[in-house]
Amino acid sequence: MRILLVHPRHPTTFWSFEHVVRFASKRCAFPPLGLLTVAALLPREWELDLVDLNVRPLRDEDVQRADCVFLSAMIVHRESVREIVLRCRAAGKRVVAGGPLFTAAHDEFPEIDHFVLGEAEDVVQELVRDLERGELRRVYSNAERPDVARSPVPRWDLVDPRHYVAMSVQFSRGCPYDCEFCYIVVMNGRVPRTKRPEQLVAELDALRALGWKDMVFVVDDNFIGDKGRTKTLLRAVIAWRARTGASMGFLTEASVNLADDPELCELMVQAGFKKVFLGLETPAEESLHECHKTQNERRDLVGAVRTIQRSGLEVLGGFIVGFDHDPADIFERQFEFIQRSGVATAMVGLLTALPRTRLHERLAREGRLAGTSTGNNTDAVLNFEPVLGRAFLVDGYRRLMHRLYEPRNYYRRVRTFLAHHRPRGPRVRLSGADVKAFLRSLWFLGVRHRGRRAFWRLFSTTLVRRPRHVRTAIELAILGFHFRRVARALA
Repeated sequence: MRILLVHPRHPTTFWSFEHVVRFASKRCAFPPLGLLTVAALLPREWELDLVDLNVRPLRDEDVQRADCVFLSAMIVHRESVREIVLRCRAAGKRVVAGGPLFTAAHDEFPEIDHFVLGEAEDVVQELVRDLERGELRRVYSNAERPDVARSPVPRWDLVDPRHYVAMSVQFSRGCPYDCEFCYIVVMNGRVPRTKRPEQLVAELDALRALGWKDMVFVVDDNFIGDKGRTKTLLRAVIAWRARTGASMGFLTEASVNLADDPELCELMVQAGFKKVFLGLETPAEESLHECHKTQNERRDLVGAVRTIQRSGLEVLGGFIVGFDHDPADIFERQFEFIQRSGVATAMVGLLTALPRTRLHERLAREGRLAGTSTGNNTDAVLNFEPVLGRAFLVDGYRRLMHRLYEPRNYYRRVRTFLAHHRPRGPRVRLSGADVKAFLRSLWFLGVRHRGRRAFWRLFSTTLVRRPRHVRTAIELAILGFHFRRVARALA
């Protein structure tokens, strides 16, 4: 069989980082880990091609030579998916589609022939058998969640790592919490399932064999969902680093209770973790209670962030406005909350009701749903009727984003972070891409674009007072440029 695996084009979003990758002469932030894992489940004798539309366009000859097209997408990819499917149908090619977009709403795509709903590990062999027989069913799914300890090493040979800012691996799936708005528990459940430590180390060895020496994104829903197993993994990674001299750094996602475990923070730092994304959501206690964000309730969130920053980790934060219990001054409170915390990379989004979540079900019962989610919670679009009023929320959200990423406010937040951050652990090497990004930042951010004075103030004060932080400061300045462009698009 000749299988073409296609990853859709990202729209411009907070997480697309499209204005960042250009600084480093890259084409995309992260590779399509889901498709690379599915590819590893297919027979080795099959001929596979993978096209990531964020790296290069889909050519007619790519489609023509395939026996079947595999397509994986998230909700935000809906528009690109329809373009891809239209081209495949025009060429007479069957499409097998999987991923969160279709697991949530495959009925919206009657033009697609076949679907894999949910996780793929336990159904791919059945799909392979039917493909070889020429007797594909419309839907393949399994109510049981697969054992990720049986998941193979991704087929890294199908992509060129040089096109990406960071590589990706996965240790666990699932999250023990049950936030009302979250789609994670719908997809992957509330019981974290983990790979064996030696299994993930083998994946890191495979990346190392490719010559990869830079950042690796551990894409877990909640990396510390099972703290005991996470600590066992981290000790294995520390030993692996000592044994191999590997220079990779890591970033991941976790819950805010990471701040309660100094041992876990220390192990992450010693293993080479540099950044962690936390769902901080809101300073409004009543809104945290509303959405069942129990891990964030009754705690000093700014203090938790600073504890993690002092441990040696940079905190990236997710924030939400639009809860029913948000007070009328929520935008001012969010601004002050984010500025005080020193979370430079602050993804603020309007609440969105994703399909099959408890939030979606509640709003449906209350008759408040209004349209479908775009999957991009930074596009100033509401798919439900909010308590505070649609116009009030959308206008306030736009003003908040502009204010947060206005150069003076943004660079002030970066300085607050640098004042509390204590960089420790293994150093990540300085690559050629890093040097290019640094030189381009001096020209684009220091000469061409607005905010020049604030940029040079950040650079000069960091160079004098905290020289070890210069690399981080420049990286955050480049990220801020991307976020500023995203915020400006909301106008």
